[in-house]
Amino acid sequence: MPVPPPQPGRSQLPPPRRAPDAAPERRTALAEGVDRLRAAATTEPGRLRAIGALLAVLVVAFGAVTAWQTNSRATAADDVLHHSQPLSSDAADIYRSLADANTMAASGYLAGLQETQATRSQYELDIKTAAAKLVTAAANTDPGSSSATTIRQLNELLPQYKGLVESARANNRQGFPVGGAYLRAANDSMQNKMLPKAQDLYDKENQRLSADYGDATPYPWFAIALGLLALGGLAWAQRRNYQRTNRVLNHGLVAASAATAVVLLWLVVGHSFARAGLNASYAHGIKSLSVLHDARIASLKARSDENLTLVSRGAETKTLLDKRVVDAYDWGYDQEIAALGKGLKLADSLADDSAGREPVAVANKSMTEWIARHNVVSQKNELGRYQEARDGVIGGKGATAECFTAVDASLDKALDHETKEFQQSAGDGLDAMTGLTVGAAVLAVLGAAGAVLGIGRRLSEYR
Repeated sequence: MPVPPPQPGRSQLPPPRRAPDAAPERRTALAEGVDRLRAAATTEPGRLRAIGALLAVLVVAFGAVTAWQTNSRATAADDVLHHSQPLSSDAADIYRSLADANTMAASGYLAGLQETQATRSQYELDIKTAAAKLVTAAANTDPGSSSATTIRQLNELLPQYKGLVESARANNRQGFPVGGAYLRAANDSMQNKMLPKAQDLYDKENQRLSADYGDATPYPWFAIALGLLALGGLAWAQRRNYQRTNRVLNHGLVAASAATAVVLLWLVVGHSFARAGLNASYAHGIKSLSVLHDARIASLKARSDENLTLVSRGAETKTLLDKRVVDAYDWGYDQEIAALGKGLKLADSLADDSAGREPVAVANKSMTEWIARHNVVSQKNELGRYQEARDGVIGGKGATAECFTAVDASLDKALDHETKEFQQSAGDGLDAMTGLTVGAAVLAVLGAAGAVLGIGRRLSEYR
């Protein structure tokens, strides 16, 4: 067929060129790795490698979490035994020393020129004890905390109190009545400033102690759950191996299961014993100690109020809700002796053996005699027989001082017994976790190695 001639006026266009094929899209290393893993997972060796890796991660994670949780609880238990409770006891000693110093100062003032060396020495010892305990508390308190502020304020008030007591003592020895005003000012500083701050410090240390108990006693549920999951995974892997090979045991997986089971059993049993010991130390130690400290403080304050009733001679009064006006210190004695009675009753109910109940019973008997003698003293004071009333308080045989001393000595004995019970129970709780942190880590590593070797033995059959 003839080709038509080119038409005049029309340009000749070249035929369109075909576009080259696009270069294949480059894939990322991650995508290629995923594809390889997917391909490997379709084969038995690939599945075995994945199972081995998963079992190893589970066992190691179980060991790591067990070590972490047991270490945190062991640290808290150690703080309870060696840090929090001793500091709480020191705070109670600060309060007791200050209250006893106030009592000795009032007793010495009443005695006047007949003040005994024992009374004076006890006052000085109380002041030194309070100062030393404040130094210890300051060294173990975070700078800038509310406890540090309280300690600083007590350190500032202590020399001021001593100055007022010395002024009272000097004026009293010279027969100047103003000595009584100085002593009442010292007592006001002690009762309304120093003792409330000491009580606040004691409360804060008790809160820290309770917080440490709260950290030490909860069960490590996360670690237990991981342990059960790891054991379940190992059991599944062995069952799968049996179904495919008819081999009952895989030595590596059995070793991994045994190591995991030992750690889990050690964790549950060890922490159960630790928890039981710590709970016993709180129920039969801390609770009793707290009640006994409060009872001892009540006895000291009652003794101080009893002395100051004679020092003030009615100069300090208090208006009650029913509009009655009473002697402030005599009213204070009634409140504190009632608190002492309640504290002794509660301490007796908390004591769990005869060694704990016996000194409490002696203290209760001495308190009953104290109340009887105090009533006689009060009658003499109201009748204006001041010298007889004074002798009935600070005199020799038959004075209320004997009863107070007996109460204080009995409470000190009870405190010593309960402290030993606390240390024994808390120590047993801490010992129950000994070695668990390191043991869990080591056994977990061995368990993971066993799981890997067990799977590796199965993989060798494909080579």
